[in-house]
Amino acid sequence: MNKIYFDYNASTPLAPEVVDAMQPLLSDFYGNPSALHWAGKPVKKLLQNARIQVSELIGCSPREITFTSGGSEANNLALKGFYFKNQHKGKHIITSTIEHPAIVNPCKFLEKVGAKVTYIGVDQYGRVSPEEIEKAITNDTILITIMHSNNETGTLQPIKEIGEIAGRYGIAFHTDASQSVGKVPVNVDDLKVDMLTIAGHKLYAPKGIGSLFIRDGVKLEPLIHGAGHENGLRAGTENTLLAVGLGKACEIASTQLGDPKLKDLTDYFWSKLTSEFGEKVVLNGHPEDRLPNTLNVSFVRKIGQDLLDAIPHLAASTGSACHAGRIELSPVLKEMNVPGEVGMGAIRFSLGRYTTRDEIDTVMNCLIQIVR
Repeated sequence: MNKIYFDYNASTPLAPEVVDAMQPLLSDFYGNPSALHWAGKPVKKLLQNARIQVSELIGCSPREITFTSGGSEANNLALKGFYFKNQHKGKHIITSTIEHPAIVNPCKFLEKVGAKVTYIGVDQYGRVSPEEIEKAITNDTILITIMHSNNETGTLQPIKEIGEIAGRYGIAFHTDASQSVGKVPVNVDDLKVDMLTIAGHKLYAPKGIGSLFIRDGVKLEPLIHGAGHENGLRAGTENTLLAVGLGKACEIASTQLGDPKLKDLTDYFWSKLTSEFGEKVVLNGHPEDRLPNTLNVSFVRKIGQDLLDAIPHLAASTGSACHAGRIELSPVLKEMNVPGEVGMGAIRFSLGRYTTRDEIDTVMNCLIQIVR
């Protein structure tokens, strides 16, 4: 059978337009963007254009965009950079229990060097309560970091409400929007965030590139010291090739945010599942406030990985790709109090720009044979 890819939350293929935009940098534009001669100036212009394209997607100034090697580095820069620069103001950080390891592990590291971290739980849909976050605030709190959407369930968090709370208390607010940018509208002013993470390979750009939005006035200690690249926040000659790819991907995404295709396909898939399996299939995550492409479902009293192993031509996951291969209840589902007999049967189907109804029908036919 033809291979079918339903794992867009793990990584997306490169958009053809992105490949085309990057191609000249593999041959013609090879100068250092910091150089002031004929070879460097056009590369610097391409880098700045990419910065503009990223900034326009999330509604900020180009100077507020710092390119990184991906979402993990952006998260580390946001958390460690802010803590080390501002620990004289306080040492308390608030986050949630369902964050990506790229947030959880930096928090655990900071705890080793003196930070105090409060982990807020979630409800049955995987959403944090703004009220619980406000209750956790102390005079020592300097930073709140809550993901915009969960990578496993797709559940969207009440970021704007949390941002308003953070603003009232004068606390910096960061959100990891790696899974959200390009799938749903994301505007840094609407969300009231001070920092926001983007990962290129989640929106049809290359792996190894991302960015961190840092609102003017927010001070960070760089993780990489050297020359003054990226406004002094990330030393090292910029990876213009990948930055151009990210910029083009953001430009494309800005033109497709209103397209209902992804939500229509996801709804179609869910309707087929419920029609065929009834109460033997359960939706994990919020029924409405979630990413339009993400369908995390449990086949009750089945093992999700066993089902996927029986469909070798299908690429999907039993949770975050970072946990692939582990036959145990997802930590996210565990925090949502999903029963073991339900959670162990979880599969995350994440659709994308190139998904078709025919592919969904093919997967359904396979599932019908295997589950029964």
